[in-house]
Amino acid sequence: MRPLQKTNLADSAADRIRTALADGLWRIGEKLPNEQGLSDQLQVSRGTIREAVRVLVAQGLLETRQGSGTYVVTDRVVPQPLDLARRTSLRDRLEARLALEVEGARLAAQRARPAAIRQLHALLDQRGHSAAEPDRAAFIARDLAFHRAVIAAGENAAMLELYDFFTRSITDTIEATTGGLLPEPDLAAHRAIVEAIATGDPDAADRTVRAFMRPVLAALTESRPGSD
Repeated sequence: MRPLQKTNLADSAADRIRTALADGLWRIGEKLPNEQGLSDQLQVSRGTIREAVRVLVAQGLLETRQGSGTYVVTDRVVPQPLDLARRTSLRDRLEARLALEVEGARLAAQRARPAAIRQLHALLDQRGHSAAEPDRAAFIARDLAFHRAVIAAGENAAMLELYDFFTRSITDTIEATTGGLLPEPDLAAHRAIVEAIATGDPDAADRTVRAFMRPVLAALTESRPGSD
C-alpha cells in the first residue's frame, strides 16, 4: 500500500485498508498487522490507524479481539445509513449534529459527575480561543474532544457509540465553522454549555446548545438559493 496524503487521513486510511481487503491482501479470518505495522505501511500516526480501524469495525469489516488483535470478518461492505449521511448537505449534517448534541447535553445535565464537569472545563482550556493558529487540524481535534466529552458526560454508551461513528461528519461541520465559511462559536459559547450542564437543568442545557448552533444554521439558511 502506498503512503497517504495528509488530508482526511483517517478516512483515507480506512479507504486504503478497505481496498486492500477487497483485493485479497488479507483474507477472511486473517489477523491484520498491528497498529505500528499499518502505521509504517501508510505513513500515518498510530492514532490515525486506530480511528480508521474503528470505522471499519463499525462497518462490520473487521473485528477487534481483546488481547489478540484485529481480524478480517468480511471483504465487502454494504453502505450503512450513517455512511450515506456524509453525502448529504452541510446543513443536513449540522441539523443532525444539533439533535445529537442537544440530547447529549440534556443527559449530561442530569447525569454528569463533578469529575466530568472539571474535565469539560479542562478541555476548553486546552482548546483555546480561536482556530487562527498554524495547525488548524490540531485545533479541530481539541474542539471535537470537547464536544465528545459532553456526550460522554451523559453516560449513555449508545449515544457515545453513535457520536463516534458520526465523528467524520461532525468533524466536517467543525471544519466549516473554523475555516471562515461559517460563524465560529467562540469560547464563551462553549463555556456556556458547560455552565448550563453544571446547573443540572436539562432544559437550560437544551437552550444553550440550540443558541450555540443558531448562528451557524442561520448563516446556512441565508446562503441558500431562494432564501430571500
